[in-house]
Amino acid sequence: MKVLLADDHPLMREGVRHVLDKLAEDVSIVDAGDFPGLFAMAAMHPDLDLALVDLNMPGLPGIEGMAQFRSRFPAIPLVVLSASESRHDIQRVLDLGAAGYIPKASPPAIMRNALDLVLAGGVYVPPVMLAPDSGLAGHEAEAFAALRHTGLTTRQMEVLRLLVQGCPNKVIARHLDLTEGTVKIHVTAIFRALGVNNRTEAALAVRRLGIDLEPRSPPPG
Repeated sequence: MKVLLADDHPLMREGVRHVLDKLAEDVSIVDAGDFPGLFAMAAMHPDLDLALVDLNMPGLPGIEGMAQFRSRFPAIPLVVLSASESRHDIQRVLDLGAAGYIPKASPPAIMRNALDLVLAGGVYVPPVMLAPDSGLAGHEAEAFAALRHTGLTTRQMEVLRLLVQGCPNKVIARHLDLTEGTVKIHVTAIFRALGVNNRTEAALAVRRLGIDLEPRSPPPG
């Protein structure tokens, strides 16, 4: 297994290495200390299984750096490691299609479990994001809570809701103010989390779970 570890603090990289060494018997780790180095190493190692990246590094503003990474290397699972526990920062990163967000204050065991989940095809959402969502209709809040066990992020559940209602990617992107590329990334993650291969199977899986994602008003056009 090959992992790209990017952080501008050498001591932090050294500490995380000890966690990564326990993920598998044979772990190869390549390092970067800024966003230009991150992009260069990702291009040099197309066989990466995971990129574990600090949100704030030299070279670019954090969110812009993550957006560029997702755009240039969409096949590499991205997990953000950050000192920030801001719900706003976490949501923005997950909205870009990251496979997880791990606060740096997390104990090593939590970090290892989070990375195991991501490597198994899941999405790690830190506990701070699992509080009840505000601003949702009652039935939507209940449906989103019922989907938490799948590992889907709030944004992915919003995409799933519109997907189940029959909306194409272009409409989902417009309604949620996302790019179509980001919607495709979320749809792929949704299919993986639900163990399905297409939209019809996703809708059937949601119904089998007894979850109501149908609109109380017509879906957006």
